[in-house]
Amino acid sequence: MNFGLIHLPAWGVAVVALVLAHITIVSVTIYLHRHQSHHALSLHPIASHFFRFWLWLTTGMSTRVWVAIHRKHHAHSDLAGDPHSPQVHGLRKVLLEGAELYRVESRNAATLARYGHSTPDDWLERNVYAKYSRAGIASMLIIDVVLFGPIGLTVWAVQMLWIPFFAAGVINGVGHYFGYRSFVTNDASRNIVPWGILIGGEELHNNHHAYIRSARFSQRKWEFDIGWMYIRLLEMAGLAKVRVVAPTSRKKAREARCDEQLLNAVLTHRYAVLMDYSQSMQSLARAELDRLRAPGDADVDEFSVLDPDRAKPALSQTPVSTVAPASAARVLAASPLLRTIQSMRSDLTNLWTRSSATTAQLVQHLEEWCLHAEASDIDALRRFSQRLRTYA
Repeated sequence: MNFGLIHLPAWGVAVVALVLAHITIVSVTIYLHRHQSHHALSLHPIASHFFRFWLWLTTGMSTRVWVAIHRKHHAHSDLAGDPHSPQVHGLRKVLLEGAELYRVESRNAATLARYGHSTPDDWLERNVYAKYSRAGIASMLIIDVVLFGPIGLTVWAVQMLWIPFFAAGVINGVGHYFGYRSFVTNDASRNIVPWGILIGGEELHNNHHAYIRSARFSQRKWEFDIGWMYIRLLEMAGLAKVRVVAPTSRKKAREARCDEQLLNAVLTHRYAVLMDYSQSMQSLARAELDRLRAPGDADVDEFSVLDPDRAKPALSQTPVSTVAPASAARVLAASPLLRTIQSMRSDLTNLWTRSSATTAQLVQHLEEWCLHAEASDIDALRRFSQRLRTYA
């Protein structure tokens, strides 16, 4: 017998619970993540207040606290100091206890002071949302029970568990452990799947880490970001305005000499450039490592050469500095080919780490790098350099 105001069959209640949970994840990805944390879009006060109110009802999370913890994650991504990296805390810990890691960091006053700036500090935030965070969750429980009767407890439980598991666990855990990488970023971020639907587009996590301030997470034609779809709908309704979108990489006729335009393209798409470099050299590096590897060198693979700065994300994709350093050093010492591949990669990354260099100096650096690559006896390196000259 249903004692609620709304009478639905079991499947109808399940649909309602999933829809309500989906509204919550959309509120997190659009309001807390893309709008508040990274200022990738601006929101009309009506939309902004709706998201704040809904998150108060369904999560009790403070905007300032969530934003501060997330910004700290980017500042220390997959390194000591990252509040919820599976590379630091372990995948099991983040996946199953991600909400607890969030609560621990939320009590860190230094984190809130350093990273919680530019978040709402109005009367509502101070006197309602932040002060009475549990009151919102209790109100949601009462609403669910009044609307659906005793089964409303289940609806409420689904709402309460959705963010702790999918946001705090899956995105922060799996999104830095398993999946595919479109960009070689300085962390272990992964795209979990190419269709960002279940958790609002956050599945495209590696894309986000490559272009942190982009309002759109999808980067390939076959990727879909449902959060971006909702943003576009809000924009058409006059409730949002996109501020930053990741530029699309394209190719043009190969330049005979490097210029400022080519330099800007390479710097803008640096993580895609590094992925292109890794993919171009991968089969060559793997064959050379197979030739040199001794029985005790099982942990040394082509990623030791192609992506040595990456924190260990999963499986055998291992940096030189953290796994089998003696074995890695031995194979590198024994192979001029591998040393060239790694040194050329390091020299290429100097383009975006030389903060004191002038534009003219960087253009000259890029030209010298291309000439060096094209004069080498490594065919894959020559082809990559020629392709690099076509970036736009």
